[in-house]
Amino acid sequence: QVQLVESGGGLVQPGGSLRLSCVASGDIFIMYNMEWHRQVPGKQRELVAAITRTGDADYAEAVKGRFTISRDNARNTIYLQMNGLKPEDTAVYYCNADVSVRPTTRLDSYWGRGTQVTVSS
Repeated sequence: QVQLVESGGGLVQPGGSLRLSCVASGDIFIMYNMEWHRQVPGKQRELVAAITRTGDADYAEAVKGRFTISRDNARNTIYLQMNGLKPEDTAVYYCNADVSVRPTTRLDSYWGRGTQVTVSS
């Protein structure tokens, strides 16, 4: 069993910054791709950023140049540095990870419960 816990959300003014964290714990053997998604009520969850185990990153067009995803494999943690926040970035942000678990090495996808980000003046 693997648990993902996000933190770092909150209320910020337009143009401000936040740094989200997602810590994974449990019977982790290897963590592979990790992602941040976001969802607004009434809309589909969308991919914001993704990072491979070796650090290759990819971003949604809407956040390129403003958001940076990173990871610390030793701490089973990923981060999302969000700069230049806009009201349209308001959403619940979710962490997702592909994890191989002990002792079977079975690979599954896990989700956190989300953290609210609100961008408003």
